[in-house]
Amino acid sequence: MPFNSVISRTDAAALIQPEIATEIMKNVATMNPIMQLARRLPNLSTSQRTIPVANALATAYFVNGDTGLKQTTDLDWASVTLTVEELAVIVPVPEAVLDDTNYDIWNEVRPALTEAFNVAITGAVLYGTNIPASWTTALGAAGLFARANAAGHVVSAANYADLYEAIMGETNAGVDGLLMTLEADGFMATGHIASVGMRGRLRNVRDINGQPIFVRSMQDSTRYELDGAPIYFPTDGSIVDATSWMFSGEWNQLVYAMRQDITYKVLTEAVIQDAGGNIVYNLAQQDMVALRAVMRLGFALPNPINRINQTAATRLPFAVLTA
Repeated sequence: MPFNSVISRTDAAALIQPEIATEIMKNVATMNPIMQLARRLPNLSTSQRTIPVANALATAYFVNGDTGLKQTTDLDWASVTLTVEELAVIVPVPEAVLDDTNYDIWNEVRPALTEAFNVAITGAVLYGTNIPASWTTALGAAGLFARANAAGHVVSAANYADLYEAIMGETNAGVDGLLMTLEADGFMATGHIASVGMRGRLRNVRDINGQPIFVRSMQDSTRYELDGAPIYFPTDGSIVDATSWMFSGEWNQLVYAMRQDITYKVLTEAVIQDAGGNIVYNLAQQDMVALRAVMRLGFALPNPINRINQTAATRLPFAVLTA
């Protein structure tokens, strides 16, 4: 008697419909603010893509007189490797639930999968949570927060007179606020991702007459903006307010690519264990099945040289606001 039997994708075709896979993938890309703001590259046919990055700038010279000699210049390129890594989640379901024809299990599974993938992607890219080693190399650090900290791009609101100064301006001593930190490196903020708590802080910023400052510039119909750029407030807890209030940046500098859309496998004769090796579910013994969902994608931050800041260690198109 086999102990490793599994229902193949073909066997489970009636349960796992192609349009469901497409819908979940679409929801991940639509609901994840990083994937909305970052630049998506064409899908990969292999597990890696090498991205050429300008590492030196050209120089032009005026010619001295009619017979002056024209000078030469050099150009140089480095490379960043975008590596695809696997992201997966398992959803255990009692067979009794699947047998209940009056209950649409996919109405519960779809948002659960979307949230699981969103939280995992956001945590890895922003904070380095469970980040693959290849992404650490491609981003220049274990997540954008660590990279911003290394570049001196973490701005503490406590060092400014108020939140408006911390975001939009500078101190009386000339210390750059959040957006000016980006601009000093030659970048413009194209979007912001903030904690839910930051939304209330922005509403509370007032002028000398007690009138809210960000009402007109931040809210346009159902979309919020900050200094003309969209701002997102994920409600899945992926932005840790105690660590960072807001990530701002020129997000098209961050790139990602998909190797494949979400694929599935239904597990029936298997056990699910925790990190300590303890059996959480015994599928056969507990009359359960488990749906395993897998997607493969990669992120990279090429960070090419520009004429405002030519030092790679301090040049960064992202900055983070903290308490």
